[in-house]
Amino acid sequence: MQKRLLFNSKLLNITISRLCQHLIENHGDFSDSVILGMQPRGIYLAERIKKSLQKQLNKEVPLGYLDTTFHRDDFRRRDIPKTPNQTKVPFIIEDKNVILIDDVLYTGRTVRAALDAMTMFGRPSKVELLVLIDRMYCRDIPVEANYVGRKVNTILSQHVLVELAEQGKKDNIWLINDPE
Repeated sequence: MQKRLLFNSKLLNITISRLCQHLIENHGDFSDSVILGMQPRGIYLAERIKKSLQKQLNKEVPLGYLDTTFHRDDFRRRDIPKTPNQTKVPFIIEDKNVILIDDVLYTGRTVRAALDAMTMFGRPSKVELLVLIDRMYCRDIPVEANYVGRKVNTILSQHVLVELAEQGKKDNIWLINDPE
C-alpha cells in the first residue's frame, strides 16, 4: 500500500483559512447563512470552519449536523445496513443560504442525499458545497463544489484518508493506493 501526503497540519490550516476568507467574501457576516456538516466525517471540518469564522467575524455562526443515511440511493442495497448518525439542525433553513460541508467529494451521491435530507428543515434560498478534497473525474451525479481545498486526480484503486485533530488524530490527509 502506497500513500502520498496531500495535506499536513500547516498546509491544512492555511487551506481552511483561505476557505473561510472565501466564505466571508460571499456571505458577509453570516446573518443569512448557516453551515451544515455532513455526517459522519464532514462534521469535523465544519466545526473547524465554524471556529475559524467565529474568530474572524467575532459572532456566532450557526452549525448543524446532517445525516444522509436514510436518503441514500444505496441504503437498501447493502447486505448490512449503514448505522445512522445524529442529525442536529437547531435552526430553520427556510430562506437561508446553506453551506454543506464534507471532507471529500467523490461520486456526488452523498451530496444528492443531503439535498433530500435538508428539505425536512425548510427550503433554503441557496445551497453551496464546501469540500476539502475534490476527487475529480469520479462523479456518478453531476455535482460540483463551490469551495474546494484541493482538487485531486484519482483512479478507482485509490482512496483519500482524512485524519483530523477533532477525531483524536494528527492532521494529515493522504492519497492511498489500494492493493489490487
